[in-house]
Amino acid sequence: MPTVTLKYLSFHPSIWPRMIGEVSRDAMPGSLVEVFGTQGTTFGWGLWNPKARMPLRMVSHRPEPIDESFFLDAIRNAAALRKEIFHLDDETDSYRCIHADADFLPGLVADKFADVMSLEVTTLAAWQRLDEWLPVIHESFGTKRTVIRVDAQLAQVEGIPSLTHPASENIRTVKIKEHGVTFEVDFQEGHKTGFFCDQRDNRKRFGELAKGRDVLDLCCYTGGFSVNAALAGAKEVTAVDLDETAIAMAKRNANLNGARVKFTHADAFTWIRTMIENGRQWDLVIADPPKFIFGPEDETGFGKYNDLNKLAVQLVKPGGIFVTCSCSGQLHADAFEKIVIGVSHRQSKRLQIIGRTGAGPDHPELSNYPESRYLKVLWNRVM
Repeated sequence: MPTVTLKYLSFHPSIWPRMIGEVSRDAMPGSLVEVFGTQGTTFGWGLWNPKARMPLRMVSHRPEPIDESFFLDAIRNAAALRKEIFHLDDETDSYRCIHADADFLPGLVADKFADVMSLEVTTLAAWQRLDEWLPVIHESFGTKRTVIRVDAQLAQVEGIPSLTHPASENIRTVKIKEHGVTFEVDFQEGHKTGFFCDQRDNRKRFGELAKGRDVLDLCCYTGGFSVNAALAGAKEVTAVDLDETAIAMAKRNANLNGARVKFTHADAFTWIRTMIENGRQWDLVIADPPKFIFGPEDETGFGKYNDLNKLAVQLVKPGGIFVTCSCSGQLHADAFEKIVIGVSHRQSKRLQIIGRTGAGPDHPELSNYPESRYLKVLWNRVM
């Protein structure tokens, strides 16, 4: 077994180059390696790639030896969590099946969309093992077809040899059901694996608040919140997004469900300023922007969260509800709340915080990987 020795110990799954000491000559890119601690004893086991930004991805911190069967067991354990503990098949035919490090499979995100398994591969080690892993994934989750995505920039960094995998099929769209609502997933145009399963429970909760209310959905993407609100009996629903392709997909989703939504193709920041000047306000407002922060020192990203929430909270009627989201793993929940509360106070508004949620249980958070708690959703009544 190839070996890697650490100069400094960390229980985080991603190990920086400066923390790594001696590496055995037989440790090849993608190798499963035994990891020694500072005392020369077994610290755990990981996947090695000297080209990567994080050369070592830990998968176990136990001294007991593991082999390639560890990953096949991890796939089956991931299926048991979703199917046997949370019974997700009872409420949807689409959910996150494998959540990368949080399911002990670094570099692999897999979402089930009806009979299609959509995978996003971000490490060389995961790429090298796809042929072995895929049959077990399909068997465990009951899927038949495969879509595989590889980001070109990550492929170059990781040394992934191709952006296309022979198992990946040319599938354009598939229709899915979520709490009785139909959505079309577009694998050619959609972000990441094609659809954001993480907001599933929040979409349902948002709909439950919408009956009889004027609703505004900022950064609506493919219309998940908008459609739920309209179907739940909202008086009027307005949805805004800068992505023209996303707006087109959102319109298709509204039509699939017979939902009446007024979609607007516009930059949310500019559009909100115009609405503030016009004195427009809504009973229920949600802001669910794309990831703004890409590193701990990303001041631009922090500024965007500050500005969006400062503007959006002004569109909420007194006593109305403001739901605000962040999907940036580098922005901790307490820091996000501090931003939202701070900008609200500076607008002479007070918030009754009525809920704190995140991703559904198919997106588990690993105790030694705080970034896995990436989605934060703050539910507020604006006073």
